[in-house]
Amino acid sequence: MSKRVVTPEDLLQLRSVTSPALSNDGEHVIYVETTLHNEKDKYSAELIRASLANPDDSHYVTQGNHINRLPRWSPKDDVVAFLSNRTGTFQLYVLSSWGEPKQLTEEKKGVTDFRWSPDGKRIAYSSTQLLEEEKEEDKLEPLVVNKMKYKSDASGFWHGEYVHIFTVEVDSGKHIQLTDGEFSFQLFDWTADSQQLIVSSAYQENTDFVFTNELLLLSVESKEIIQLTNQTHVISNASASPDGKYIAVRAHEREFDNATHFEIYLLELASNEWTKLTGGWDVQLGPVVAADFLQNIVDPGLVWAGDSQSLTFLVSEQGNVGIYNITVAGEKQAVLTGDNHVYGFSINSEGTTLVAGISESGHPGDLYKVIPGQGEPTRLTSSNDKVLDEFEVIKAEEVRFQHEEGHELQGWLMKPAGFKEGQSYPLIVEIHGGPHAMYANSYLHEFQTLAARGFGVLYINPRGSLGYGQEFVNAVRGDYGGGDYRDIMSALDYVLEQHSWIDESRLGVTGGSYGGFMTNWIVGHTNRFKAAVTQRSISNWTSFYGVSDIGYYFTEWQIQADLNDVDKLWKHSPLAYVNQIETPLLILHGEKDYRCPIEQAEQLYIALKRREKTTTFIRFPESSHELSRSGKPSLRLKRLEAIGEWFERYL
Repeated sequence: MSKRVVTPEDLLQLRSVTSPALSNDGEHVIYVETTLHNEKDKYSAELIRASLANPDDSHYVTQGNHINRLPRWSPKDDVVAFLSNRTGTFQLYVLSSWGEPKQLTEEKKGVTDFRWSPDGKRIAYSSTQLLEEEKEEDKLEPLVVNKMKYKSDASGFWHGEYVHIFTVEVDSGKHIQLTDGEFSFQLFDWTADSQQLIVSSAYQENTDFVFTNELLLLSVESKEIIQLTNQTHVISNASASPDGKYIAVRAHEREFDNATHFEIYLLELASNEWTKLTGGWDVQLGPVVAADFLQNIVDPGLVWAGDSQSLTFLVSEQGNVGIYNITVAGEKQAVLTGDNHVYGFSINSEGTTLVAGISESGHPGDLYKVIPGQGEPTRLTSSNDKVLDEFEVIKAEEVRFQHEEGHELQGWLMKPAGFKEGQSYPLIVEIHGGPHAMYANSYLHEFQTLAARGFGVLYINPRGSLGYGQEFVNAVRGDYGGGDYRDIMSALDYVLEQHSWIDESRLGVTGGSYGGFMTNWIVGHTNRFKAAVTQRSISNWTSFYGVSDIGYYFTEWQIQADLNDVDKLWKHSPLAYVNQIETPLLILHGEKDYRCPIEQAEQLYIALKRREKTTTFIRFPESSHELSRSGKPSLRLKRLEAIGEWFERYL
């Protein structure tokens, strides 16, 4: 029986299986299964408990069309804590004996993260708090702004909120607020004795030009704070060894601003000595994949072995994400690698069993049981098998070649659905955002829908992408539209030379964020593309500097110019080349995008229309920069339809 092609609506049929949490005895895993609902225009996420010995022995432990996420087992008991928005905001719950969940918090702004104490008696959590009483919701109030970092694409306008740390006793429900004041704190871990918390904070009142954070020890009894660093690092993760000797820290020193690779540092608490474990290892620590399907992904960070002698973590390299281990002596070992995207894992304290979430270009992702050093992973979940049996999923072929400028480039090529030898097909070039991110051997629903419409899809990692070394990721800074543009065009030339089925007269290009900038740049510098779709893009660096939530510092880091050098900002602005744009251009943008505000799209649209160029502008209501990844399901579908229809019209 022939299979049907993928449609945008299949996004509603597929389920995202993420956030595995392995039980203390290693016999069960709890994970999150996320579903999109078009009729209610929302997401739901339920927790499922499955047996590793018998994966068919699984059942839902939550139900009710809410979002339940971040399951974590108690270190001592058969109890799971998790976050749920069943009361409207995310609150902390515990579940034991698999009965009804017990709610532990009633924070007005909800709970953002939590960690079990090693003794299993308390849970530390973080929650956004307002310094002043919240204004009446139905009463209009002016927003008084006195800081540069006053808005965020993730959380909107700043009204005096700070993230603070609390503890709650699991049995009694007693709460203690440990931090207060005009600082925000990030929760990382407990120390082994359950007496202190490892947290971080910028720890300065004016953070407009502060991009590092301090590593701090916070006493849960006295609330005393001990500062462990001196404003020199960007710290993204920290965890305490079970024996109490070390804190492992994932951080960098901003040598290349936000293009800097993270390293793993080891702090020996007794001597206060720091050791860089990953010195000379030129890879990106952590997952940095540009994709559009998976939901409720959790980066496990740095996970200690029970004997405190090694750490397990994710590494992004060469278009893959794998699992590695490093000892306290700095010896590295691959645990799980291959042509795939490991998007999460949970490992037992002995390091003998782990459960990993794995996606590939032709598969959305499932959980697998892995016995390190003993054969292939064993699949535990099959949430999408029935749906995947119905339609043709295209697996991408790797593209790898030597650029004439001396570096190697990697990408992937997808043939159209129903491909037949001897026929010619149009091709669409896809460009990821960031630019410091990475396309990978991972499932991308947008690309599948384009292939289903009869398009080939080419996507590569040009200069500026993570996963290919520090020099490569840094190469785009100060050179937007230079070497990155040449990389993309060289990749296109290469596949045209290698694949005769591609119709060179029917080429399209699209991308979002930085990929939208590059789409704008490309159509302003060549007419070889017959259609283009620019999404949540940048068109004018001179205005982006002041309107984006990251504008003033991102522009200085990436373009390496500010408003004192308007000539350079304008030189790198696609709007400067609008007279040269002949390609029919569809402009897609979210109304509440604070990362690349919609005025960037408005400027480009009006400039094109004034010159009577072929263009259409689609504005997505109530949508942030994350529209394509976590926006309203109905709008995500309309976005995919708009892209496909535009390319069908002009290619």
